[in-house]
Amino acid sequence: MATPISADRMVAALRSEGVRVVERPGWRTHNRDHKGPWGPVNGVMIHHTVTSGTANTVGICERGHEGLPGPLCHGVIAKDGSVHLVGYGRANHAGRGDGDVLRAVIAERTLPKADDADTDGNTHFYGFECENLGDGEDPWPSAQLDAIERAATALCRVHGWSTASVIGHREWQPGKIDPQGFSMGWLRERVAARLKAQPSGGGSSGGGSSTYLAKSGDTLSGIGKSLGISWERIAQTNHITAPYIIKPGQTLTIPAKTSGGSYTPPPFPDGLAPGRSTPSTKGLQQALKDTGWLDPSVPLSDTYGPQTQKAVAGFNRKHNLFTTGRPNDPAIGRRGWDLLHRLAYGH
Repeated sequence: MATPISADRMVAALRSEGVRVVERPGWRTHNRDHKGPWGPVNGVMIHHTVTSGTANTVGICERGHEGLPGPLCHGVIAKDGSVHLVGYGRANHAGRGDGDVLRAVIAERTLPKADDADTDGNTHFYGFECENLGDGEDPWPSAQLDAIERAATALCRVHGWSTASVIGHREWQPGKIDPQGFSMGWLRERVAARLKAQPSGGGSSGGGSSTYLAKSGDTLSGIGKSLGISWERIAQTNHITAPYIIKPGQTLTIPAKTSGGSYTPPPFPDGLAPGRSTPSTKGLQQALKDTGWLDPSVPLSDTYGPQTQKAVAGFNRKHNLFTTGRPNDPAIGRRGWDLLHRLAYGH
């Protein structure tokens, strides 16, 4: 029995165990806490999704479906071994199950057969949905099985649980068959072996970075804002250049957040000037929005027009930055560009 760990600690525990984490926008506050308690937590529950395609699967688990709102789990474990965090807090994954099973999990003893549905499991279990059709024929790639093992181990290790705290949905709720394709006894043996060793940390991308799977309607600026990271750093890390277009299904490497003044603004772009049209104007406009100088309702545009000029002039006045010597200078200079980006993204 334990208090749920924080979202930050969950990410740290998974990465420490070598899990390749993908943090979906808004996952830290996406939950069903208004419908019931979250915690005390007692174990980790593994499911299969009966879906195919990572983007489709993640989207369903985030949104849910008619009659069952999302999140449908805390993390989606994809075929490639990546773990997509979609919710933190109470999630609609376990449903009602057998109280005798919960008591066995708490006591860390052999599970009885689940034949009742008298206890709310969403209160007591972390949940991982695994991308698989669940027909007994859809394969389980080794990278995915390794990630399931690592994710379960991470939460057992951080809570001090034994492998008895790792259960399948079919062991909790009568009539469920998931996960189908491997035995939970086999998984618990793998988790037990891993718990005997130190965390390997071998599966995450280097330098504390993570990945993000772009969905329809995503923009670099929107992703950066939701994750608290400069969109320019995301673009630079992924070698994306003007006009900074990303496509649904594209996997982006998200650099680790900087600290203590180590942020470096992007290079000052050529051709950025009032009245001109250049893709770099969108980056200027987004930084102005993120610092409160440009109204969020103003659409991003390549054109350095009157609204952008007015916002830059106000910023220049505030910080005594006049590249032309005029008090209402609408041009952003190199010093202003650097300062604006440090204020916007130099967390």
